[in-house]
Amino acid sequence: MRSDPPQLLLVNPWIHDFAAYDFWAKPLGLLTLAAILRQAGVRVSYIDCLDRFHPKAPPSDPAARHGRGPYRKTRLPNPPQFPDVARRFARYGIDPAWFREDLRALGRPDLILVTSGMTYWCTGVRETVAALKDVHPQVPLVLGGIYASLCPNHARRCSGADEIFTGPGEPAVLDLVAAYTGWAAAPGFDPDRLDSYPFPAFDLQRQIPCVPLLTTRGCPFACAYCAAHLLESRRLRRSPASVVAELVHWHRRWGVSDFVLYDDAFLADPDGHALPVLDAIVRSGLEVRFHTPNALHIRGITPDTARLMFNAGFTTLRL
Repeated sequence: MRSDPPQLLLVNPWIHDFAAYDFWAKPLGLLTLAAILRQAGVRVSYIDCLDRFHPKAPPSDPAARHGRGPYRKTRLPNPPQFPDVARRFARYGIDPAWFREDLRALGRPDLILVTSGMTYWCTGVRETVAALKDVHPQVPLVLGGIYASLCPNHARRCSGADEIFTGPGEPAVLDLVAAYTGWAAAPGFDPDRLDSYPFPAFDLQRQIPCVPLLTTRGCPFACAYCAAHLLESRRLRRSPASVVAELVHWHRRWGVSDFVLYDDAFLADPDGHALPVLDAIVRSGLEVRFHTPNALHIRGITPDTARLMFNAGFTTLRL
């Protein structure tokens, strides 16, 4: 086993789509893995192909508010499956030349971890993996995230990654590092206790315009149209004190005022979770804003819940 900590590169890939906009979209899972790796002593670097604040990018849209904003857009040919779509297909994110420059500046890592979002963004993942392999052809590359978990066979055939990892990465990421680099470390958290997780490494970003927040993981429902129960089969909750501690960390140390609720079912069992969390936020006295792009269950919004949400600073509601 090696004695010196390995160097890992974590990458958030480009989006290929007919339209894309940054509605508080951050790679929370990938940056949680970054925090776990750093806690264990691994050296971590990070490149975000969607970085709206890259030093070579034009200034972000001044009309964007509360951490949202437009991605840089580059026209691409329409995929052969969609020859008649009138809208323009595009790459969203930084210029490929900037990406390669940033890769070379960081040096050769021992292992590359790439995340993935929507399944239909798979061509953006493929382009990202190809660029990584062009610069670091001998470095093993593991693909995880939503696309990899929901369509693993497609990802194995089409992504170009050396390995496809499915499901939550937190319990297994240190074993993955040991398998590829020969460096072993004991985890500093309990995968079954969300309160024990380190705060995600949003400080690896160039700027922190907003912070995504998970107060629960998993969903108690199994709706036929939704993949949440396939991506996370367990229902885990954080304590109100843990939620407030994270808010305080990002607000007081990093000046973040906009928090984005990523929970799949925040208002499920409100008496057992949401109301105590909201009450703790109100009592903390923090002047922050909350946004809900993942949507809230409307049947959970009672007069008491609505009052607490208003007093806690909920600003953008999707139902």
